[in-house]
Amino acid sequence: MSPDRRTVRTTQQFFEDLDRQLPAERGPNGEPSVHDFQVYELLRIVEQFAVEWDTLAELIPGRPDYRIVLAAGLLVPRIAVAGQLAPDGAIELIRLRLDLDAGWE
Repeated sequence: MSPDRRTVRTTQQFFEDLDRQLPAERGPNGEPSVHDFQVYELLRIVEQFAVEWDTLAELIPGRPDYRIVLAAGLLVPRIAVAGQLAPDGAIELIRLRLDLDAGWE
């Protein structure tokens, strides 16, 4: 691992958020599934946290141990992911919010 690259891991809460917002199977009109998100969106977000942590916006002003990524996804129009700096220096993805208003109907 490069010194400029942090370890990133997900938390149970992150996956609970994902399961609550997306179905297990792709929708009849092409709505993304949990698997679609993991394949097409999650790796890009993990990479952003891993290499850009120090330049990401603080989730809570004055708390540099909490950062946020706001992204336009390939399948999900708008994505917000909160990360927390763990005591071991890794980044833990702790929350996920998806805006699915893309007009799939």
